[in-house]
Amino acid sequence: MTDGYAWETTGEQRAYPADRLGKPSRRRGLPFFIGRDAENTDAPRTDAESAGVAATPESLKRKGMPVQDLVELLKNNPYPGRGIVVGKDTVYYFIMGRSVNSRNRIFKEEGEDVMIYPFDASKVEDPSLIIYAPIRKLDGKLIVTNGDQTDTIRDFVVAGKSFEDALETREFEPDAPNWTPRISGMLTFAENDFTYKMSILKSADEAGTACNRFTYSYKAIAGVGHFLHTYMGDGSPLPTFTGEPERASIPNDIDAWTKEIWENLNEQNKISIYVRFTDLKTGAVENRMINKNA
Repeated sequence: MTDGYAWETTGEQRAYPADRLGKPSRRRGLPFFIGRDAENTDAPRTDAESAGVAATPESLKRKGMPVQDLVELLKNNPYPGRGIVVGKDTVYYFIMGRSVNSRNRIFKEEGEDVMIYPFDASKVEDPSLIIYAPIRKLDGKLIVTNGDQTDTIRDFVVAGKSFEDALETREFEPDAPNWTPRISGMLTFAENDFTYKMSILKSADEAGTACNRFTYSYKAIAGVGHFLHTYMGDGSPLPTFTGEPERASIPNDIDAWTKEIWENLNEQNKISIYVRFTDLKTGAVENRMINKNA
């Protein structure tokens, strides 16, 4: 227990590299501070940049790269539902719930994968949409989703097919009248770097008569990530996420930011959060996991 949290520190334990401790760092010869034009070394620095602090929403906006503050997005949304955040070297996945059945869940690690299981098996009413593997690790890839499409993507990739091919076979969840969207992400690791894709499958109308599919492809940028979640807020029916994945700043400190995100998820509705940090140079992995039902 640390600061009242049931922290589960998993994976290989090691010291953070310099850029994870808020010190100046260079990758591929480019400044870590993305808020400052990497090619314009005469651009004025903010006080934070001069002090060796990672990019902030303000510094990124100053250089024409507007981002949102993820903590503020969560603080002002009582029910974002399930959420995926992908940023440079880090993936976050959280789940929330309103019903007793949905809240009766915990994350568990199984090797390099993550599974969702009932906290109390005797209380399970319908496992079909709430029990699944949200994270699967493949050679050179990491898949994260809000449903059993994780396994669909894995199977297609293993067969030599694509992320998009896999999701063409799936659609939004059959939970009328909400028609909860399926959200997915896949990271593809290369030498000292990675690219990632995100997808949302959502109903084309209130009746759930057709599925609209959207896929986004990103080059990873230090200090910046993208946030995709199922709902715009609470309601009946629940309002489906709209627009593109939200661009957000990704701080350096995995522990502090995991705690801050957890604290700003609605206390009544939050269930679990899982974080995976991958050292792009060594491949070493660090994980953080919080289960409300621990």
